[in-house]
Amino acid sequence: MKLVNKRDIVIIFAVLMMALLIYIMRLNFSQTKLPIAEIYYNQDLVMTVDLDKKIDKTFSIPQNNHVVFHLFKDGSICFEESDCPDKVCIRSGKLRRVGESAACLPNKIILKIVPKHSRSKDDLDMIAR
Repeated sequence: MKLVNKRDIVIIFAVLMMALLIYIMRLNFSQTKLPIAEIYYNQDLVMTVDLDKKIDKTFSIPQNNHVVFHLFKDGSICFEESDCPDKVCIRSGKLRRVGESAACLPNKIILKIVPKHSRSKDDLDMIAR
């Protein structure tokens, strides 16, 4: 009795190829869009940062000066300092690809990387019934 027959190998190969194709498409999509960083405080968008400027600076948002962000010349951004107890936001590291995000939950701050011009003010975020 065989544990693996030809049909199983074909199915495994097809699943792996589909996963690889999805990964390549996602990677290609995230690199073709110009990314920006959106910073939310208490679920409100308070700042957008253009990651395409190739500058190196640290900054904070006016709503909470205890959380410091670092923008790097390579187009990435990270939490640099925070007064939260667990520092998960700082350990999340540099963000640069569309779809990546980090949060400092005790300070109610979320950092998201999104494509530039990805939405308009008329777009729906969600529908509630």
